[in-house]
Amino acid sequence: MLTAARLGAAALSATLLAGAAAGPALADSPSPSAAAPAPAGLYGKGDPTYDGVWRQSLALTALAGAKVTPADSAVSWLTGQQCADGGWPSFRADTAAACDAATEDSNATAVAIQALVALGGHQDAVDKGVQWLKANQNADGSWAYNPGSPGDANSTGLAVNALFAAKTDPAGVAKAGKNAFDGLALFQLGCASPADQRGSFTYQPKPDGALDPNALATGQAALAAVGGKLPVTNTNRTDAAPKALACADGAADAAAKTVARTDSGEAVGAYLTAQLAAGGQHLTLTTPGAAPTPDYTATAWAALGLIQGGHPQQAAGAVDWLAKEGSAWTKGGTDASATATLLLVAQAAQREPASFGGDLVAQLTALGPAPKATAAASSATSASAPAKDEKKDGGIGQWWLIGVGLLIGIGGGLILSLQRKRGARL
Repeated sequence: MLTAARLGAAALSATLLAGAAAGPALADSPSPSAAAPAPAGLYGKGDPTYDGVWRQSLALTALAGAKVTPADSAVSWLTGQQCADGGWPSFRADTAAACDAATEDSNATAVAIQALVALGGHQDAVDKGVQWLKANQNADGSWAYNPGSPGDANSTGLAVNALFAAKTDPAGVAKAGKNAFDGLALFQLGCASPADQRGSFTYQPKPDGALDPNALATGQAALAAVGGKLPVTNTNRTDAAPKALACADGAADAAAKTVARTDSGEAVGAYLTAQLAAGGQHLTLTTPGAAPTPDYTATAWAALGLIQGGHPQQAAGAVDWLAKEGSAWTKGGTDASATATLLLVAQAAQREPASFGGDLVAQLTALGPAPKATAAASSATSASAPAKDEKKDGGIGQWWLIGVGLLIGIGGGLILSLQRKRGARL
C-alpha cells in the first residue's frame, strides 16, 4: 500500500511531471487543509508539501540568470532541505529529523543541483547530490521519481541535466553496464514507431512494452537529449531545421528498439517542431474524459530543448505564444514555479523579461524574501550617476563662470582656452 508521502509524490508526478496543466495550481494555491504553510525563505505562498524544493530551485536558477543576488534565507532554505545522504525530498517540514530515503525525490535533487551550480559556492552540496544520483540510478541506466520504482523519461532527463550542470559526463554514470544515456534511450520512440511519432518520448513504457508519446516527457527529455541543463545559455544557431529520424524500409529498422545517441537530439527536435507547428505553436495536454488544453509546461520545456539544440528559430513561435499566453499559466506572476520557468524561457530566447507577459523578474522576486541585490537596482544606480555628475558639473560650471568674470580683463584668449578644456570633459 502506498504511504501518504508516496501518494503525495505520485500526485506531484501526475501533475508537474506528467503534463497536467493543473500542476501549478496545486503547487502554489493554498491547500484546503493548509497543512503546510510556506515557510520563510521559500518562493511562493502555497503548500510546499509536493513542490517546495522544485519551485525554490527553479526560482533561484532563474533569478541567478537575471543577475539577482537572492537573500541568504532563500539559499539556506534550499541547502537546508538536503538530506544527509545527498538527496533532496520534495519538502522537509522538519529538517532536524532524519530523511526517509524512500521519499527522496530525484526530480527535486536534479533541479536543486542545477540551482546551486548556477548560484556558485556550494560545491560540497552539489557533489553530494551527484553522488546520490549515482547511488540511486536503476540497473537499466534510468532514474525513477522515488528510489526503487521503475524509471521514467522525465526523471531520467532531469538527472542527465543535473549531471551536465555538475560537469559530470552522463556517459560515465552507469549501473550494471547501462549509462545515463542508455537509460534515456529506453523512452524515445524510434523507427519501430509510426513516422509521425518518431523522436518523441514516452513517460513510461506500457506493461506490454509499447511506447506512447507524452508531451511533457518529450519536452523535458529533449533538453537532456541535446546535452543541456538549466539555465539554457546556448547561443549556437543551426540554420537548418532539426533532422527527422532517418528510417529505411525493412525489418532491421522496424525492429530497432532505441534511437542512437548521435541522432537523439535532432530526432526529438524534429518531432517537437512538427508538433508545435500543428498545434498553434504550443503543445497540448490530453487526458481521458477531459477536453484538450494547452500544456504550458511542456511547451516551455520544448522551447528550451530546441534553443539548446541550436534551433532557436524553430522555438520562436512557442516563445511568442508563451509571451502572449503565459500570464494565464503564472496566474499573473503569483505562481512561483510557472513564473520561474517562463523567466528561464525568456532568458534562453534572449527576450526582455520585463515585457514577457509581465515583468517576470519583479514578479518572481515579489514571491520570496527581498533579494540582497538586483540587476534593476544596479541599473538604477548607474542611471542615477549622470544626475549626480550633472549636479557636480553644474557646480563646477557656476565657479567657472565666476572665474571667467574675474578673468575677462586678462584677455579673451585665456577664456577661449578654458572653454575648450571644459568642452572636452562633457
